[in-house]
Amino acid sequence: MTEQYLIALFEQWASEKPNTIVELPESGSYRKYFRMTGDNHHCLGVYNADRKENNAFISFTNHFIDLKLAVPAIYAQNLDENIYLIEDFGNITLFVYLQNNKIAADEDNDTYNIYKKVIEELPKFQITAGKDLDYTKCYPRPQFDKQSMLWDLNYFKYYFLKLAKINFDEQHLEEDFDTFTNFLLQTDCNYFLYRDFQSRNIVISDNKPYFIDYQGGRKGALQYDIASILYDAKANLSETVRIQLLNYYIAQLKLYIDVNEEKFKEYYYGYVIIRIMQAMGAYGFRGFYENKTHFLHSIPYAINNLQNILNTVEFPVNIPTLLNVLHQICDSEYLKNLGKKAKLKVNINSFSYKKGIPVDQNGNGGGFVFDCRALPNPGRYSEYKFSTGKDSDVITFLEKEEEVHQFIQNVYNVISQSVNKYIERDFSNLMINFGCTGGQHRSVYCTEKIAELLNKNYDIDVDVTHIEQTQLNN
Repeated sequence: MTEQYLIALFEQWASEKPNTIVELPESGSYRKYFRMTGDNHHCLGVYNADRKENNAFISFTNHFIDLKLAVPAIYAQNLDENIYLIEDFGNITLFVYLQNNKIAADEDNDTYNIYKKVIEELPKFQITAGKDLDYTKCYPRPQFDKQSMLWDLNYFKYYFLKLAKINFDEQHLEEDFDTFTNFLLQTDCNYFLYRDFQSRNIVISDNKPYFIDYQGGRKGALQYDIASILYDAKANLSETVRIQLLNYYIAQLKLYIDVNEEKFKEYYYGYVIIRIMQAMGAYGFRGFYENKTHFLHSIPYAINNLQNILNTVEFPVNIPTLLNVLHQICDSEYLKNLGKKAKLKVNINSFSYKKGIPVDQNGNGGGFVFDCRALPNPGRYSEYKFSTGKDSDVITFLEKEEEVHQFIQNVYNVISQSVNKYIERDFSNLMINFGCTGGQHRSVYCTEKIAELLNKNYDIDVDVTHIEQTQLNN
């Protein structure tokens, strides 16, 4: 139904039907994005069930566009159905760009200069746009105040600390939360806080940065956003780069306001800590609680960032229980090893349709099932009665047929898409089944052939089972 409403909105806006509508992979939010393309127009269609968040995004976007900030144009909206169409800047986020281009603190380094361009834009959001932004549209609160901070800290406590089995005295930790938030709120908190200013929310197009996903913005301190971008976990910037970019940001701020560098940095590292804790809460909720394990792989990077701060910064407030908890996290071998990837295991089975499709033993509900019964059948000929798809005479019989080669290639094209995505998402198991009449010739051959191709092209564990042969041997 959502796609139907988006198609109707696209037609209303573009005066043409979209030729394609492709849902983009899920990210850290519950919003759904669709890349929509017609003959003459293209855009992103967005569905978000949270109406107040939609209102915030549209209000902020209109304000930013008036100030000529690099945000997506809003082409059309139907907020009764929680949808809208926005400009599509493409797929190359700053995070993707960083994976393909090394960064170094060097004026000749392209990635370093992209970061500088990003940082040059940040005060335009925080200071210029923040002056007369309508903060009544902010959701869920108009300010990153004590209540907002405590929400983040309790998110961290319940969805990270408890689920990661970190020991703490809850009363003493709550007292430290109170002390810590009082300290953070002593700095000037009257600027626009983008809230999620990180590499996945910045798109690079024509070597320029464009900015998305600011609907959680509210009034707050300048330090939070620069902490977010420089301590973005998987971006994994070096401390040298972070320090130089922080100094560059402060120099940019001085073009707009007076800045006491020493005081700014004193509060800055406190905001680094609360941002890391907020991110860990998100990793814990999505990873430990929702069992989306790829979120857990950011935790070792966040721990490394946390360790760097704890090793170098002395906080001017007494928060012993909170610091103890943070040190426990840094010392946890279990948490530090969450990023180590296990190889994808692919189980490939041949089976007889007379006996039924194999049951998935990994709890995933099954995988691919390919029917080989349309292929030429060696089982119809007596000379192949005691051979299988692993024997040379059957292999020769099948490989002389072009339709067999086409079948194998088509199957491989289909499953390789899933294998690539499973490896990217750090999934652990994939099941592939080939069935034929007796489970002896065609299904066995196809199983062996696909296993050979997967072993050749991927660093994965491939486990082959020929069910009918196994049962005969038993």
